[in-house]
Amino acid sequence: MERDGDQLSARPTLETEGLRFLHVTVGSLLATYGWYIVFSCILLYVVFQKLSTRLRALRQRHLDQAAAALEPDIVVKRQEALAAARLKMQEELNAQVEKHKEKLRQLEEEKRRQKIEMWDSMQEGKSYKGNTRKPQEEDSPGPSTSSVIPKRKSDRKPLRGGGYNPLSGEGGGTCSWRPGRRGPSSGG
Repeated sequence: MERDGDQLSARPTLETEGLRFLHVTVGSLLATYGWYIVFSCILLYVVFQKLSTRLRALRQRHLDQAAAALEPDIVVKRQEALAAARLKMQEELNAQVEKHKEKLRQLEEEKRRQKIEMWDSMQEGKSYKGNTRKPQEEDSPGPSTSSVIPKRKSDRKPLRGGGYNPLSGEGGGTCSWRPGRRGPSSGG
């Protein structure tokens, strides 16, 4: 019986030492790496959630494709809708091309008409610039175009001031010429 008593008394001390050892090691581990463990657990949870939603979507897509492959009516409808959309887009493109071609034809016709007018005015002895102002002068009554000299607009603002002289070195702002360095070029 004494052996049984020794074993009973020895057993709790071993258990308490084991619990104490476990408490110390786990406590020191949590004290040292606790925040890293918490953040790692949070990160694993977030990654798991993201992956699970993607896996669900992937499975659903796979099931939809399998179901669509089994139903030929759906495949045919999809292909018809795709062909109709392509045809509509092609028609819109063709309409845009026709508009562009018509615009180019009009521009070519306008250029051709201007060349003809210029040739006619040159045959009559008029200048081309006078010809461009001819439609405006035709509307206004007055003497013939050959005797009228167009007046220059006096309300135009001059590009530079009257006292500007590029050789004087004034008024140029930050642009000023400076001679280059004397001596040998860089290198040695």
